[in-house]
Amino acid sequence: MLKQYFKISFATRVLIWMLVGSLVGLTFGKEVLFLKPIGEIFLQLLIMSAIPLVFFNLVSGISSIGSVGSFGKVGVKVFVYYLISTSLAIVVGIVIMSLTKSGVGMALKGETPPDIGQMPDLGVILMEMVPTNVFKSFAEGNLIQIVVFAVLLGIVVLYLPDDKKEWFQSGFEKIADLMRRLVELILKASPLGLGALMAATFGEYGTGIVGSLAGFIGSVYLGLLIMVIFYMVVVSVVGRIRPHWFLKKTAALYATTAATCSSLASLAVSLEIAEKKLQLPKKIFSFTLPLGAQFNKDGTSIMLAAILIFTAQAIGIEFTFPQMVQIVVVGLLISEGSAGTPGGGLVAAMLFAQAFNLPLEIVAVLGGIYRLIDMGNTTVNCMGDMVATTVVSKLEKQWEPNYETENQEI
Repeated sequence: MLKQYFKISFATRVLIWMLVGSLVGLTFGKEVLFLKPIGEIFLQLLIMSAIPLVFFNLVSGISSIGSVGSFGKVGVKVFVYYLISTSLAIVVGIVIMSLTKSGVGMALKGETPPDIGQMPDLGVILMEMVPTNVFKSFAEGNLIQIVVFAVLLGIVVLYLPDDKKEWFQSGFEKIADLMRRLVELILKASPLGLGALMAATFGEYGTGIVGSLAGFIGSVYLGLLIMVIFYMVVVSVVGRIRPHWFLKKTAALYATTAATCSSLASLAVSLEIAEKKLQLPKKIFSFTLPLGAQFNKDGTSIMLAAILIFTAQAIGIEFTFPQMVQIVVVGLLISEGSAGTPGGGLVAAMLFAQAFNLPLEIVAVLGGIYRLIDMGNTTVNCMGDMVATTVVSKLEKQWEPNYETENQEI
């Protein structure tokens, strides 16, 4: 039986354990919460390796592009895509929640978290993106500052003479490869770790989600589905890639995102799929995927907009069109700075609600079911990164899909 088990593809094994974990959690309820530390240890191991993985992959990816001109060309395309898709996600969240009106009739209850800070202005946000001490940024896991430092360092390497440039490129690539191997080792525990996380999640929340909260979850997932349809249109129309082939090749990623609820922890899987399944050019995906893990948060953006409108409906107010425009702008800033770790979006949601002088009570209540929402958020976040990377690789004429492997087991 053991031999037969290991003949099953890795992604299938992960899905089996997730299903088993879900059923165990629903059957035994909170009695299975003792399994939660197993999943949390696995998650912490992934995040431990993800910070240096992001840094070295990003520097390696930028420095291997070849020239500053090439970096600018790829970078502009990726940033334009991220800006458009994130803005669209916020609008989708606003429209869906405005139509479903899930917050109407919601009774306010719960405690408002006392330690939520004031919403900073644009100048403060931009200043906080630049590290004053990179060692402090690494120690605190401040990913946005680490990304800024990595981008600047990678650009500096591009300006070096060829002999020095080659030395640094080789060095960063070797360390990046070392970190990828560390992640591969940790990922061997995926079935057990993800199964434990699913058991704990369903054991804690069960089926006790009714009324307005169920409506909120349904509305958010409807918005996420619309974004997935948008991605497939981009893949098909802009990239000229078969959507079914793309989804099949990237299927293993979505099992990880749903279980970990962490763009940062799922980044390792994204990089592995980009290299081994899609066979994308390393100099592109090593740049775009780590960047997207921080800056492209379409799923989180839908959730932020949904929570804001849901809260407004619960207290009986409506936003004007100028306020809607302001929601989109502020939502862009907050989503870009949200942490790629479980629960990071909830803190961003509290800041978002406070920015418009809305009570944080509803956000506190939604915190109880946040993980169920975060499963979909993270999946859409990472799918958007993969779509951008794949389409840009195709537009740059550095990659073509290999449809001959379409029927192979993933």
